[in-house]
Amino acid sequence: MADDRQNSDHAEHRPELLSTWDDRGRAQAPPAPFPTSIPELTNTELVQLRIRVIALENLMISMLSKASDQQLERARELASYIRPRPGSTPHPLTISAADHMTDILSRARHLGILPKISDSRG
Repeated sequence: MADDRQNSDHAEHRPELLSTWDDRGRAQAPPAPFPTSIPELTNTELVQLRIRVIALENLMISMLSKASDQQLERARELASYIRPRPGSTPHPLTISAADHMTDILSRARHLGILPKISDSRG
């Protein structure tokens, strides 16, 4: 019972906590030296990066397919938190990232309700 009340308190303050955490993280971390020029990625590096992102996305979908409804709801909340705040200028990449997170959650939910397929390699 106390856990439910505590979880409810955390849920109500989650946006503030995330915002505070971001602010503190930036305030406490010493500024990293920023290189004056960042080399362009080669085509091979871009291909490898794309492969890794696809692999990580599929691993997340697999893991999220076994997540509880509460965990999935928290992930949906996080997607809504990264959308631009009212009065802020919307950034296409941020909006796209939030939409993609929602899509991943939908795919994970769908994977979680599919019947298991037996391995016929025997």
